[in-house]
Amino acid sequence: MALESVRFSILDRSRVRRGQDHADALRETVAFAVLAEQWGYHRFWVAEHHSVPGVAGTAPTVLAAAVAAATSRIRVGTGGVMLPNHQPLVVAEQFGVLGALFPGRIDMGLGRSVGFTDGVRRALGHDLDDADDIDARLTEVLEYFASGRQGVHAGSAESVDVPAFLLATGTGAERAARFGLPLVIAPIAGTRAMVDAIERYRTLFQPSDRAPRPYVVVSATAMIADSTEQARRLLLPEAWSSAYSRTHGEFPALIPPADIDPAAMTDRQRHLFEQALGNQIHGTEDQVAEALENLVSSTDADEILIHTSTFDRAARLDSHRRLARVVGLRSWFP
Repeated sequence: MALESVRFSILDRSRVRRGQDHADALRETVAFAVLAEQWGYHRFWVAEHHSVPGVAGTAPTVLAAAVAAATSRIRVGTGGVMLPNHQPLVVAEQFGVLGALFPGRIDMGLGRSVGFTDGVRRALGHDLDDADDIDARLTEVLEYFASGRQGVHAGSAESVDVPAFLLATGTGAERAARFGLPLVIAPIAGTRAMVDAIERYRTLFQPSDRAPRPYVVVSATAMIADSTEQARRLLLPEAWSSAYSRTHGEFPALIPPADIDPAAMTDRQRHLFEQALGNQIHGTEDQVAEALENLVSSTDADEILIHTSTFDRAARLDSHRRLARVVGLRSWFP
């Protein structure tokens, strides 16, 4: 399958680099979206994380509004708003307002994750069990966009078209199929497990007014540099941060590759570090193009959502610029 036939989009989690404050990271996200639009990407999504030192994106609908205001063509959305953290009416109202202010450009990406720690969950007024109510919460949100629920209306939501996407892993793919929603999925449990989940989604999909046919968005990392070694080195900070979070319970700010020494890690940290690097697409332009061709071929994805972080902001931007050229995106500006 030619890459030119697949949409390419960007997810930016507003990662914080060591020595950088959150406000600067958020401004970088908005500036990144402006460039993504110029390079021809289809969507630009932001994420939701609470009380995380290394991630500045805490209020995705607020940040999405800033991104949409700074751009004019690219679709803007969330990857995603975590339903267990919010009342469905408020979610519908927020996206309804966004859709009214930026018609035809807003996407509502929804997930089921809860706060990273017990303290965060208490601060949000929720606990782990709230994730079990995802079906009911999702139903409520969609009803508010349709015609209201039990006499309660999200006025702005009922008058706008805001596509809904479901972020999912494992059985979440079946949920997306039941609700007739586009699926956003990543190879968290490995590529084979992801492909199996996508196959179940397509088999079980029930057409809806929101999606008459299955639509699969595969989330992936892709780093382009002048050499394979350089590209891999650029991925080290995010892999280290991931391993650190799983052994310390806190997602830290990104640090330079030169400060990362696998030999100084514990056996478990080193295993998690190498595991985090394992599914990352990286290399020269030709190598990344081939890997993406293989990914699209194995998943039959309709769209690839690129999420790539590193300490070197200039290198990250250059990678996305080169990727846009490699996959044949139309640049709006020279």
